[in-house]
Amino acid sequence: MAFHIVLDKITDLDGIAAAAATGDRPGHAMGQLRDRLGAEVHAPDGDGSARWDDRIRSKLIGSPQVWALARKLASITGAGDTIFCTGEHSGFPVAALAGGRRDGPRVAMMVHNIDRTRARAALGIFGLKKRVDLFVSPSRPQIEYLAAAGYPPEQRQFIFDQTDLGFFSPGPAGPKRRSLVVSVGLEQRDYRTLAAATGELDLDVRISGFSNDAALLADTFPETMPANFERKFYEWRDLAQLYRDADVVVVAVKPNRYAAGVQALLEAMASGRPVIVTASEGLAGYLDDTDALTIVPQQDPAAMRRAIMAIVTQPETAAARRRRAREIAVERYGSDAYVGALDKALRHLR
Repeated sequence: MAFHIVLDKITDLDGIAAAAATGDRPGHAMGQLRDRLGAEVHAPDGDGSARWDDRIRSKLIGSPQVWALARKLASITGAGDTIFCTGEHSGFPVAALAGGRRDGPRVAMMVHNIDRTRARAALGIFGLKKRVDLFVSPSRPQIEYLAAAGYPPEQRQFIFDQTDLGFFSPGPAGPKRRSLVVSVGLEQRDYRTLAAATGELDLDVRISGFSNDAALLADTFPETMPANFERKFYEWRDLAQLYRDADVVVVAVKPNRYAAGVQALLEAMASGRPVIVTASEGLAGYLDDTDALTIVPQQDPAAMRRAIMAIVTQPETAAARRRRAREIAVERYGSDAYVGALDKALRHLR
């Protein structure tokens, strides 16, 4: 009777824990969950064990290496064991080959974006409704999709996403010559609206986001960056300080049905920053705290500009929102609460 955690890629959880202990980076929730469960951790390693049928199945979802790992797990696990997969990339193959057997393990997985054509097809083709014991997700629309598709309540569970409250925390701001707007991340981001909202303002905008994907950058940023914009990659310590330096953090996202932007949102709240967020269906459940967050409509530069100026020109309002953001993060979004919820859910399956 053992617990197994399947990561989507090889991750040095021990190295991350050591770096987190010295304050060089945030911790990793799966390292914490491993320790609580006493679980064995697996990840696809490209050891050459993939077969021709692994390559065929990977054309729908996963990779040949993930399918090879799923075959291995199916052979070494049995009744009384529980496998938890951290994403659908690994979860679908593991469930397809190891789940649903009378003498097999329980299978649970975290899902981030299954309400899309390829994932919906894989759910049906591999018969995952009978092979997955529990789907968990940090996105309410993904759980709502499962409910609409006929998955019963005991097979689906929403869990708030998490951040490291010790690493992302309030602290002194560095010197700056004028107000600073910060935005973090590239996934489903709308920096064209942010540029239109701030390009003519007397403030600086710093964006943490780096990619070599030219198509992604062209779809995310304006053709010409405003003079007050700067985008670059920040190391972990520098990122934590960037949040502390911010007068306001803006999470500008495009319409989506998964929780794009949630990590930046939670990191900013944990850092005690006033946050402006684009209304997004994917962030349902995270945007209710209007005493800490300012919600603006999609693709509305004027509304975003007004929200930014309301914070940078009203120090008392900004201070109240900073305090409330940190309070909510501590109450709800810490990694301990997240790991505890997963621990409870997985033990309940046994």
